[in-house]
Amino acid sequence: MATTTAVKPLTAFSYVTFDVVGTLIDFEGAIKEGLATIAAKEGVDVDGEAALSVYRDARYEPGAGLFPDDLGRCYSRIAAAFGLPDTEDYRQLMIDTVGEAQPFPDSAEAMAKLKARYKLIAMTNARRWAFEKYAEKLGQPFWAGFTTDDTGCEKPNPEYFQQVFDYVAKDGGSKDDILHTAQSQYHDIGISRELGMTNAWIQRRHAQNGYGGTIEPKEFTEPDYHFHALIELALAAEDAFGA
Repeated sequence: MATTTAVKPLTAFSYVTFDVVGTLIDFEGAIKEGLATIAAKEGVDVDGEAALSVYRDARYEPGAGLFPDDLGRCYSRIAAAFGLPDTEDYRQLMIDTVGEAQPFPDSAEAMAKLKARYKLIAMTNARRWAFEKYAEKLGQPFWAGFTTDDTGCEKPNPEYFQQVFDYVAKDGGSKDDILHTAQSQYHDIGISRELGMTNAWIQRRHAQNGYGGTIEPKEFTEPDYHFHALIELALAAEDAFGA
């Protein structure tokens, strides 16, 4: 499935910036995996989607930490909701499991295809230690990578984007040369529109209801490009370039 309202063709861009967690990396699957491991040990039934809602609410809370370290704190909220023991070992298990989250099945192939056309830039709200693991699993496709340890802030803070714009400017480019690609309406699609970027929404949860573990936006932003999977963007780019 692919739709577009964009005036700019995919051949107009030199750079593609990416949200990583949720777009390239299946963090929701990792959260469910970690909770399933704990639940099996404790003999407790945990609904994965319901747990994601608790996690999402926890990420709204004042004092929320950086991802994925904040999984320990968020696990405490989930444990209370489902009657699981809240122990340091289980908190660390959740951090470690999400730190080792796997790419979506199409991510590595899609990134390899896109790397042949564009300079790829990671813009992740994950910490550097986790991003390095994710990048390795993806086949090290990035020309540059920005994490919360580098920027000192999280998306959707415009300052995060400005640091990327400044970096691209040193390469002779501008935000007009960037296609911003992400699954999160809250962290990426809305703010990229406000900043005048062209964006591509990868709707990973198209077959599921709600926003899962991602913070819900105050309002929906109609994207310039809309795909259900990253490989659709990669194939569309190949078609656009005539390959």
